[in-house]
Amino acid sequence: MIVIYLSVNLTLHSESIYVKYRGLLNLEHQQLSEISIQDSSLVRRILYDTQNKYLIVKLNNTYYHYCGLSSDTLKAWISSRSLGTFYKEFIKGKFDCRNGYVPKYL
Repeated sequence: MIVIYLSVNLTLHSESIYVKYRGLLNLEHQQLSEISIQDSSLVRRILYDTQNKYLIVKLNNTYYHYCGLSSDTLKAWISSRSLGTFYKEFIKGKFDCRNGYVPKYL
């Protein structure tokens, strides 16, 4: 599997997404970088805020968020053989935003 780590500035256009357990989030002017992914049947999109260690991931058609996820964990994830397997083993059920800092974006 080839995975490319690409940071994209999301201020190019206004986009809003619904994040489960958070609600509606406008991506315009946020500190989120989009990570380019390929060949995953589960993981469709990854957005990451390095400063706040905040992850938003689209699994199939639903966005979820995770708090306190280090950039090292993110790098290991996007370098893994299977994004879905890594997610299930090392991210799902961990980095709960009820126990961590949730960034307050404008």
